[in-house]
Amino acid sequence: MRGRNCSLLIMMLIWMIVAGCADRQQSEPMNYDETKKMVVDILKSDEGKKAVQEIMKDEEVQRNLILDQKTVNNTIEKALTSEKGKEFWKNTFEDTKFAEGFAKTLQTEHEKVIKRLMKDPEYQGMLMDVLKNPQMEEELLKVLKSKEYRQYLQQQITDVLSSPLFQPKIEEALLKAAQQAQSKQQGGGSSGNEGGGGGQ
Repeated sequence: MRGRNCSLLIMMLIWMIVAGCADRQQSEPMNYDETKKMVVDILKSDEGKKAVQEIMKDEEVQRNLILDQKTVNNTIEKALTSEKGKEFWKNTFEDTKFAEGFAKTLQTEHEKVIKRLMKDPEYQGMLMDVLKNPQMEEELLKVLKSKEYRQYLQQQITDVLSSPLFQPKIEEALLKAAQQAQSKQQGGGSSGNEGGGGGQ
């Protein structure tokens, strides 16, 4: 939940910056390219990252987030669900550079949240309950048996086997298996020769 709130807070802060710039330039139409560049620069800059981290660490901000959760949710909802907001975020996230920068900004926090959840007994129990649900099992089986999933799995296996990082591991495993097989054959041949010699 904290990771999600952090993501929403960052998006809200960016929206406020954009809205502030728009208010100061009401007489001129909003330049999408300039706005996009400004937002990307904010996300990528060390100062921007540090500023967001410091804001999130501030005790007063944390208290206000807890106390004014309804206000925060309403503000975010209005900003994201308005026609201008939808159009802005749609155009913004279609830009690969922005999407990559935004994802990298939140990646570390998301990884921490996921790792904490995976170690949480309550979360593990909830996940197991979901997976044990008969309806969920039926849906999973449908997906696993589907032609699309098999094609996807085949493509993933092909990509992994073709990966320069994975190929040395395959070669090492094959070489080790060949050496073990050769050792067994030599061991078996020696035993056979000894047995033959004993018979004579």
